[in-house]
Amino acid sequence: MTPSSETGPRHDANTGTGHGPDHEPDRHDVEVEGGALATFRYGDPGAPPARTVLAVHGITASSRAWPAVARSLPDDWALVAVDLRGRGASRDLPGPTGLDRHVADLWAVVRSLDPEGSGDLVLLGHSMGAYVGLLLAADSPDAFARVVLVDGAVPLPVPAGADPDVVLEATLGPALARLSQTFPDDDAYVDVFRAHPALAPHWNDDVETYARYDALTTDAGVRSRAIEDAVRADGRDLLVLGERLDAALRGLRTPTTLLVAPLGMFGEAPGLLPAEAVAAYDAEVPALGVETLAGSNHYTILFDPSAARRVAAAVTG
Repeated sequence: MTPSSETGPRHDANTGTGHGPDHEPDRHDVEVEGGALATFRYGDPGAPPARTVLAVHGITASSRAWPAVARSLPDDWALVAVDLRGRGASRDLPGPTGLDRHVADLWAVVRSLDPEGSGDLVLLGHSMGAYVGLLLAADSPDAFARVVLVDGAVPLPVPAGADPDVVLEATLGPALARLSQTFPDDDAYVDVFRAHPALAPHWNDDVETYARYDALTTDAGVRSRAIEDAVRADGRDLLVLGERLDAALRGLRTPTTLLVAPLGMFGEAPGLLPAEAVAAYDAEVPALGVETLAGSNHYTILFDPSAARRVAAAVTG
């Protein structure tokens, strides 16, 4: 793990080194196949694995999904947020992507954070990051003390005979369209997020930070840092790997909490995860506990202060 004075794209909003405002997290690059994966540490720089959480973001997101959760942790904890391959400061890593590629990248991060293999790390994933985290935990059940899955990990229903690419378009909607668009400046790009029905009523400094971090200035204008081909490849995996994800959930041995948002990606019911499937896994998987965070949607479950505190409480156990 190589420390760097670079912190990725700069911004002025609330990020938090330690757990206070107005500071950038510390960047550390981890060598993976094809180059360096960017990770960002919030909190105690000397926290041991038992007080360190590895945080994995969603499909079009970045490391800046996590500041509110990081600030909600005790002062002697650290949260290490990755920019997955094809996103944020890791956007230039070569493809192909896919869930297994992310799992391989994250194993390199795990080894850097817990070189002795203590198994004391906590694993945290949101949305697609929860699916990646599930496969990571299934790969080696003794590698983590706890796993927290936030509004993800439950296989998504795909109608029989449906084209996964068509289902992906319908599911991600504007988030996917945004990846192929350019905008005149950062403010115009951030305005897309401001207009999003799941974010607009809940706008705060953390959402602003998240949006501005993703703005990439190019010769053609401002665009998302997320690579569209990477997002599409990962999204297809989410839809076609249902049987494997089901087996991974049912085989969980590490104590795991699934936090569910009752409102979905557009801020309205139903939530992203099928309620009947969530209830079935809750009843049938001994290692899994489920909690619904009332009033939260797929995004505010990380950005709303009260929801972020609940996520942090699940992390610390």
